[in-house]
Amino acid sequence: MRHGILNAVGRPESPRRNIELKARDPDPTRSLDHCRQIGATDAGVIHQRDTYFNVSRGGLKLRAETPGTPHLIQFERPDQPEPRTSSYRIVPVDNEVIARAALEAALGIRGEVEKRRRLFLWRQVRIHLDEVTGLGSFIEFEAVAPPASDLSEEHQLVAELREVFGVTDDRLCATGYASQLGI
Repeated sequence: MRHGILNAVGRPESPRRNIELKARDPDPTRSLDHCRQIGATDAGVIHQRDTYFNVSRGGLKLRAETPGTPHLIQFERPDQPEPRTSSYRIVPVDNEVIARAALEAALGIRGEVEKRRRLFLWRQVRIHLDEVTGLGSFIEFEAVAPPASDLSEEHQLVAELREVFGVTDDRLCATGYASQLGI
């Protein structure tokens, strides 16, 4: 079950993991050129609206995207500017409106983040060129880890991309978009 929360024997799946790095992008055109130069596959533009809910630990967001289908994402990651491990679960949602209403009634909404994401795929890394409403331009690397990974390969891939794209320490972001927007 790819996005489910139960495995084949009815037990909860372990969360997925990735190594991620987020940075401000002062030159999105240059970043786009770098994606093409390294041979990353262009997966197109996705418009996303993430609704964040009040939770006591980690984060919970309902993502609506075009093109795409809605899904709920539960995640935990430290607030730090260096490459960080993110643990997450993705659950498909049949009806975004009903799911949003139920979660709002139970948990309350913290806020929303809207963005235009240009997605590139390189090896096992998702490269996001994001334009975030109210914040500006960002680049994000997410090296997706297989379950048995010790995360060393994922750290190496992110380090390699950081060098190729010239991501300097002063551009690194310690928090996600919602926190940067104060929600």
